[in-house]
Amino acid sequence: MTDTAVLDVAGIGFGAANLALAAALHESAGSTAALFLEKQPDFGWHRGMLIEGASMQVSFLKDIATMRNPVSEFGFLSYLHEKGRLVDFINHAVLMPSRTEFHDYLQWAADRVRHMVEYGVEVTGVRPVVEDDSVVALDVLAGDRIAARTRNLVVAQGLRPRLPEGVETGERIWHSSQLMHRLPAFDERAPKRVVVVGAGQSAAEIAGHLMDRYPSAEVCAVFTRYGYSVADASPFANRVFDPAAVDDFYQAPQDVKQSILRYHGATNYAVVDGHVLDDLYRRQYEQRVTGEPRLRVMHTSRIDSLDPRADSVAVRVRFLPTGEVTDIDADLVVHATGYTSPDPSELLGGIADKLCRDETGELLIGRDYRLRTTADVRCGIYVQGATEATHGISSTLLSMTAVRAGEIAESLAGDRRTQERAAGNGK
Repeated sequence: MTDTAVLDVAGIGFGAANLALAAALHESAGSTAALFLEKQPDFGWHRGMLIEGASMQVSFLKDIATMRNPVSEFGFLSYLHEKGRLVDFINHAVLMPSRTEFHDYLQWAADRVRHMVEYGVEVTGVRPVVEDDSVVALDVLAGDRIAARTRNLVVAQGLRPRLPEGVETGERIWHSSQLMHRLPAFDERAPKRVVVVGAGQSAAEIAGHLMDRYPSAEVCAVFTRYGYSVADASPFANRVFDPAAVDDFYQAPQDVKQSILRYHGATNYAVVDGHVLDDLYRRQYEQRVTGEPRLRVMHTSRIDSLDPRADSVAVRVRFLPTGEVTDIDADLVVHATGYTSPDPSELLGGIADKLCRDETGELLIGRDYRLRTTADVRCGIYVQGATEATHGISSTLLSMTAVRAGEIAESLAGDRRTQERAAGNGK
């Protein structure tokens, strides 16, 4: 090895998941040399969907720290206390804060560990550092530069916007993740007709926001379901997000894993909170009363084609039960069609031959979120987010963020103690 300083931990990405890990490492006993690399110029968490009035879908207690350590200095209550709003929040009597406030909380937490983060760094790959035929460290690359050399790596790339096959974004065709960044450019020439594709929470929130923002616009909601479906937020169903549920899911046979994901999809996927649904239905009903319909729900339908033009998008919508086609001239088309988790191996090509896979080719991941590697790899590689198939439905959600960070921090500490013992024995 060269004289390059070797970190204990390097993290790729600095969203809520690795922020939670940074907080856990900051609070852990002993010193840990850690650095997180983030391609954004500063901290940001789903900024494109910070719609005014939109609330979180989880309790404030499921922040980045409280379920790991109820007295953590990184908890949401500590944030409120420091901001002078604790009493006001208690009087507000809500479990779910606004999305804007929660983003401010995450920004506050990120500022507290600013010394552990390097922003504006886009990681392009990872290269093994070999000594005595063993991989003893990893070089994290940003182009031709070594951004970090580390004994342990935590990959948390976040989610990637998903679009229907063949759809490309453009001036008037967006993914919902771009919404609040792109709308201001259209405010002066307020859209007269907008198509929103999707049947989930984001789609419903966007439809309501567009009607508020553009009072004369028609909003066409297009989705293949017959109607919006309410999210299952019942306390028994929500146990699928409990820490114990991860243990149950991880050790379950593959067919049981698939059953759990299928049975409890209504807690998270393509569903809408009840109060958002009620508000949309109220709007549509009142518009029928006044004879000024602006929310046009095109259920059981799909978009056959999008044809961008100079100042509009020609949208062809097919009603699936009959095959009837409707042509719409829209100013904007917003796809609230969800996200996918990137394959962590995309960034790990330099050590791809060291990663163990199952018979289907999927990466093998331990309960502590550590990738299984060949015996000659002495460093650890952990993943956050891309683990739904192994760890369950909460993998990409806030519900397990704090607990998972604590589990990874504990695993890192255990591995470090093992390495120190080995060094002390002259091995």
